[in-house]
Amino acid sequence: MATNQRLEPLLEQYDFATERLLTRLAGPSSDSGDGREVEVPPLTDDEYRWEPVEACWSVRRRTDGPGPGAVKLIGAGEWGRDGAPESPWPPPITTIAWRLDHLSETLAGRASHLGGDRTFDRTRWESRGDAAGAIEQFREAAAAWRRALLSVDESDHDRTGLSSYPYGSDAEETLPSMVWWENQEILHHGAEIALLRDLYAHRAR
Repeated sequence: MATNQRLEPLLEQYDFATERLLTRLAGPSSDSGDGREVEVPPLTDDEYRWEPVEACWSVRRRTDGPGPGAVKLIGAGEWGRDGAPESPWPPPITTIAWRLDHLSETLAGRASHLGGDRTFDRTRWESRGDAAGAIEQFREAAAAWRRALLSVDESDHDRTGLSSYPYGSDAEETLPSMVWWENQEILHHGAEIALLRDLYAHRAR
């Protein structure tokens, strides 16, 4: 399906951001920024859940309960993501696990409520406690969101009410606005994840 001129650059940005994050997580290499490919070791479970400072928010076994400052573990299943009814200020430092799980959950949820069956419920989200599983979960959620975007007819791109996603302002936004918001989520959390990978690699030096 063809996209209109305003959506096309947003989709190109989305594809760039998701692919760059995936190569930064799973390797085997990534563009250093000047056209050179640098080797990227695959994310390990220890690095995925590494807490660089005290009182980090992360993804934890449900039997262990929420971390410092959190009041609940979001979702269902063996693992959950630290959370609270209201976002704390200042915000806590979060692990790669927390940031990647947050991205995957929002992508899967938005895909469900835009072009899917509209049944996504955050309370049933199942976080992954392992790095490989979390990367694959992100890959699948990113693909689902892109399919949802392409399922919208061009004549509806400027109409509000396309999405019933209940955890944001999507129901009041046009499609380009929704894409822009999710893009900036991937770009800024992706940059944070890349920095955490660098810090982890240099932690013993």
